[in-house]
Amino acid sequence: MAKTRPGRKDVDSYTIKGTNKIVRAGDCVLMRPLDTTKPPYVARVEKIDEDNRSNVNVRVRWYYRPEESIGGRRQFHGAKELFLSDHYDVQSAHTIEGKCIVHSFKNYTKLENVAAEDYYCRFEYKAATGAFIPDRVAVYCKCEMPYNPDDLMVQCEGCKDWYHPVCMGMTIEEAKKLEHFVCSECSSDDDLKKPQVTFSASPGADGKVEPKRRKRGP
Repeated sequence: MAKTRPGRKDVDSYTIKGTNKIVRAGDCVLMRPLDTTKPPYVARVEKIDEDNRSNVNVRVRWYYRPEESIGGRRQFHGAKELFLSDHYDVQSAHTIEGKCIVHSFKNYTKLENVAAEDYYCRFEYKAATGAFIPDRVAVYCKCEMPYNPDDLMVQCEGCKDWYHPVCMGMTIEEAKKLEHFVCSECSSDDDLKKPQVTFSASPGADGKVEPKRRKRGP
């Protein structure tokens, strides 16, 4: 943990200006950017301290949005996806606009309703090199892309893999009406017995384990 600078003392919490919201170490916050046309920065508070004039600073660990990373935003990155970086900074607590929640990827996919303050993180990000941890994730569908929780996917009752409707020649509306689905590879197998299971709408919806035979970097 970073040492407190001379003339400053650690404090347990900070109340966001103009609100009754209390920030403590470990909380995730939205911070005002210099360019007000951009969305707020997201950070995790590591430490809070103040000087003898009650000027409060926070030491933060930044989350990066995909478009802020070296590789940029890709097709499988969700709208609420963040990367936990190794970039630390000290900022005035007055730049904190609000609090937010950064969920694990698994927990995010289980949310029934996603609120404005809900985000998720499945990668750590090395800001200097652009490297990710982990550097491989499971991929799905014929297009072999990682799962984007914003996109509807359907599960084959034969191979149990997940597919984007568009990759299977379906519209989203058609996919939503499905009660059962068998992919083209499985439907060509005359010996396949189709199990009568309920339709699930995404890889994260029912906690099924993703195929491990295929991996791709972020």
